[in-house]
Amino acid sequence: MPKPLNKSHLVGSGETPADFLSAVQEASTCAAQHLYADSPPCQDFQDAIAALHDVDFRQPCSSFSDCLSELEELWLKQAVFYHHPRYISHLNCQVAIPAVAAEVLASSLNTAVESWDQAGPAAAIEQKLIRWAADLVGFGQSAQGVFTTGGTQSNLQALTVARNQALQELQAQGYSHFEALSKLRILCTPSAHYSIARGVELLGLSPDSIVEISEDFHGQMRPLSLEASLREVCRAGKYPAAVICTAGSTDRGSIDPLSEVIDIAHHHDVPVHVDAAYGGAGLLGPESASLFYDIEKADSVTLDFHKGFYQPVACSCVLFAEGQRLEHIRWNASYLNPAESSRPNLADISLQTTRRFDALKLWVTLRTIGQERIGASFDTCCALARRAAALVDDFPKLQLWETPQLSTVLFELQATESADSPHPAEYYRIRDELFDSGQAAVAVTEIHGTPLFKFTILDPTLRDEDIQAVLNAIVRAHSEALIRTR
Repeated sequence: MPKPLNKSHLVGSGETPADFLSAVQEASTCAAQHLYADSPPCQDFQDAIAALHDVDFRQPCSSFSDCLSELEELWLKQAVFYHHPRYISHLNCQVAIPAVAAEVLASSLNTAVESWDQAGPAAAIEQKLIRWAADLVGFGQSAQGVFTTGGTQSNLQALTVARNQALQELQAQGYSHFEALSKLRILCTPSAHYSIARGVELLGLSPDSIVEISEDFHGQMRPLSLEASLREVCRAGKYPAAVICTAGSTDRGSIDPLSEVIDIAHHHDVPVHVDAAYGGAGLLGPESASLFYDIEKADSVTLDFHKGFYQPVACSCVLFAEGQRLEHIRWNASYLNPAESSRPNLADISLQTTRRFDALKLWVTLRTIGQERIGASFDTCCALARRAAALVDDFPKLQLWETPQLSTVLFELQATESADSPHPAEYYRIRDELFDSGQAAVAVTEIHGTPLFKFTILDPTLRDEDIQAVLNAIVRAHSEALIRTR
């Protein structure tokens, strides 16, 4: 007969913490050996994937040490290291050491925060941080919010609240649920995060429920276009449920003109959600904060702490200027969060039920490092992006696409006398070559049909020579390809 788990397997069950301390120490040592080694930022990992076929979960490893050794071959030796100076592709950040230590605490206690009798003081700690984040945005005392797994979930919750509020308003006018649903429209630019379109679909709205607002050359919403679209939506007998602004688009770091857009939307009694998942850390930056002028006039805001706040994934929140709006997503269960409960149950205001104590890592980071360093780090990353742009300008074979708006840098390969502008496939080929060879991790995107390389800088310790090395690698890979094709 199989044996059940014993006390040596379960946290807090043994006579002493020896087994627990040993496992955590061994895992930490293993992580440190790889994080602080002279490893490439990335590499081809097909061998590791092939080796997965030999893993049989019916036959466990003989010890925890053997399991870690196996993981080294299956993952760690081919892992993608976001802390590496030549990893500059996506919005993945280095993580603050206190936050990692806090993860050990949160996971060890396995605290869940959805109800008062599971969370204890953890719920109050989360709500204290929500108040801090609301103050950062500039919301008043009636604000409320909740931690989420990321910007996608935060945006989905904001959309859900907007949809349900609009449905309630239309049903009060006599429309049926489905009639009301067909009338709803969400207004945003093409640069809005793809989670907006995904959220609209998940919420049962048709694809034509999204009304695209034109943007200028820098990817920022045109206020006059919004005004015209709102008028047209209403003229067509439809109902604008929300306007989505972006404060730091994924590709370009573009920030919509928040003050003008919010004023226009509110003139039409339409709520505004600001997706500041990327740019939100700039609210702490002495140099960047002015970019978010009047964000406090928004109705809801997304912030991702696992980007510019240097937190481990997952750590995000969605904030509402008027917490009462969260009643539009409230569901009650007698076993969990009964409607008549006099105690705070965070399940009342979350799309999730079971939810980790992800707020703890941000708490520990703020209490040990402080918010000023986080803000200064984001400002530094934006300055590094401007320096990287200057380096691109100095390359005769590269062309800067635009001056960085936050910490992303976009550039293209220049056409030569003997060759036209490179095909988009060449950009992806170079990206894959640099990745598989371990030289660098860079991103590729396309804007207005033009293929572009993209650097995303979230490492405040990055040096000019690190950026130069990646640019050299890109140009070298392209030049070698041109020689091979002659």
